[in-house]
Amino acid sequence: QVQVVESGGGLVQAGGSLRLSCAASGSTFSSMIIGWYRQAPGKQRELVATISSLGSLNYADSVKGRFTISVDNAKNTVYLQMDSLKPEDTGVYYCNDIRPSFAVNWGQGTQVTVSS
Repeated sequence: QVQVVESGGGLVQAGGSLRLSCAASGSTFSSMIIGWYRQAPGKQRELVATISSLGSLNYADSVKGRFTISVDNAKNTVYLQMDSLKPEDTGVYYCNDIRPSFAVNWGQGTQVTVSS
């Protein structure tokens, strides 16, 4: 059974940086289209960045130019480098395959809190 585990969150001041990690077990990212999602308090989960096995990258307008998604196939880990963080980036961050038929059970996520 494929599982994903997110890590790397924390408390940071506005303008700071964090790097999130998404580690997979039971499968490899080479067969997945991975998205990083975030869920702010009281809001629905939103997709902020995706990376495909062909290296195609996409970002939500709200994070474009500040976030970078990447993959290390040797470590079977997808990263989300987050720079110039803003208070509105606060939320729980999750990773998963963006295709509903390939999505796995959601992990616990990792909390990101950006203070002003």
